[in-house]
Amino acid sequence: MGGSEYICLVFIRKKKNRTGSISVHITQKVKGKQVHIKTVGHTTDAKKLIRLEAQAHHEIEKIKQQYTLAFPFTEDEKHLAHLKTSIQSIQPLACIRILENLFDEIGFSAIPDNLFKHLVIMRLLYPVSKLKTVEYLNRHYQIQYDIDGVYRYMDKLNKKYQEQLQHISFNHTRKLLGGDLSVVFYDVTTLYFEAEREDDLRKMGFSKDGKAQNPQIVLGLLVSADGYPLAYEMFEGNKFEGKTMLPVIEAFKKRYALKNLVIIADAGLLSNENIQQLINNQYEFILGARIKNETEAIIKQILTLQLKDGQSAVIKKPNGLSLIVSYAASRAAKDEYNRKRGLQKLENSLTTGKLNKQHINNRGYNKYLKLEGEITVTIDYDKYKKDAVWDGLKAYITNTQLPKKTIIENYKNLWQIEKAFRISKTDLRVRHIYHRLEKRIKSHLNIAFCSYKLYKELERQLKEKKLSISPEKAIAVMKSIYSVNTILPASKKEASVLIVNDEQQQMLLQAFNIQF
Repeated sequence: MGGSEYICLVFIRKKKNRTGSISVHITQKVKGKQVHIKTVGHTTDAKKLIRLEAQAHHEIEKIKQQYTLAFPFTEDEKHLAHLKTSIQSIQPLACIRILENLFDEIGFSAIPDNLFKHLVIMRLLYPVSKLKTVEYLNRHYQIQYDIDGVYRYMDKLNKKYQEQLQHISFNHTRKLLGGDLSVVFYDVTTLYFEAEREDDLRKMGFSKDGKAQNPQIVLGLLVSADGYPLAYEMFEGNKFEGKTMLPVIEAFKKRYALKNLVIIADAGLLSNENIQQLINNQYEFILGARIKNETEAIIKQILTLQLKDGQSAVIKKPNGLSLIVSYAASRAAKDEYNRKRGLQKLENSLTTGKLNKQHINNRGYNKYLKLEGEITVTIDYDKYKKDAVWDGLKAYITNTQLPKKTIIENYKNLWQIEKAFRISKTDLRVRHIYHRLEKRIKSHLNIAFCSYKLYKELERQLKEKKLSISPEKAIAVMKSIYSVNTILPASKKEASVLIVNDEQQQMLLQAFNIQF
């Protein structure tokens, strides 16, 4: 009967800092007083804040397990002893059940292997290495896999199922969109490896992650109008991104016997060769245009348009192409701000002597640098001022007959593919890739592709069910719902009970028809 006679309450406290960031703390309430235990972290990013809260919940569970409570009543001691023998396990099963249902609704259950399902779902819940995934499944769900068996499975996964999985995803997306897949969006990104040596696949190249010193691969991704993943392909790390588009689109079109496709892509993929190939293959397209690279005659037309906020104009080009030029006051303000900030950085670098002849190039705002004499680097302020005429202007090159408003609106949806890459690199942590063999790298990307499809289906159903929370928040809430498996004292039967503590948990369970 000795020991503490009170229960220590441990909870999360969020505090806004003077810098604008929010700190996440773990606090303990002891006899009415708050005692700080630990600072989990601080951030200004909403998504990172959700992850910090989830981490804090995990820390609290570990802290609670450390307490040894003593009870002054024999009945309490007996009850505690009964709990120790009757409770079989405590698992965060709600998240698994919800995501398994979505997994089945997409059609991925056509792959008969439970290991594949667990790898895809865990990529959303706990995106780590395969070794840590196996440890997590064993510790939290009592699901056991041999890590060598997982690697052997990775060796055959891509060869056996890649085509089938993309086909399943495509059919589900086509059904959601009512069969309309006439508009597709294409872009590329790079994924680097923590390695020193190149091989036939992982090569040094232009890195979108700023990791030019690391070998990498190039990933091309095709998505639908609402951002659902349609197809992807992996290329060598030194492959020019403009050379990746046609192979992916051609394979996609042939695989599903599609007739008419409108291809929408960023200006980074724009080249005369690409445009000619698209025309030769009878594709319609809307591409971001580099208006400063146009002919003098067209540049003169652009600068005489005098567009006002929200206005646009069409300039005809050879070969049946049109250049759509639009102007937005908000974009002009942003362009001006970025130019000024770029200029300030150059001025600061000049003051500290960090710039030399090697920095005179057309990368970013280095274009404002010039060489005076043989060794003096200065800023060309006239060039900086002349650039102001481009503030607020955006252009698109197309061979479609769509109205200019429709062309601009379609191109704006390109952010969906940027979101896909961002989520894949952050929430799904497709990096770092802990594999060296090409077949395992392909299998890793296969799993990430299916996980992103699962993410999009969760996002869609949250909107459909009118739940105003993000997929990231929904996953964090799901992971906080625990299932207690126990042996009933009278019947000796096994029973499972979901522990639901707040309104958001209850709302999610009801929306996805999970009984509690």
